[in-house]
Amino acid sequence: MKVVADTDICQGHQLCQGEAPTVFGFDEDADVVVLLDERPDESLRVDVQTAVKYCPAFALSIEED
Repeated sequence: MKVVADTDICQGHQLCQGEAPTVFGFDEDADVVVLLDERPDESLRVDVQTAVKYCPAFALSIEED
């Protein structure tokens, strides 16, 4: 699994951090998501999927390897 974040459409809601804080960070200066782990362990899949699902800007996605 590869996590993708489109910083061009990220609106800085930071909901992803609440779901998967070891995968998603936040750049306060740019007001956008930062990927801390582009290829997280499979054990984090549900958390990452939840973050993707509830991103208000639809800025997150998962690509399967």
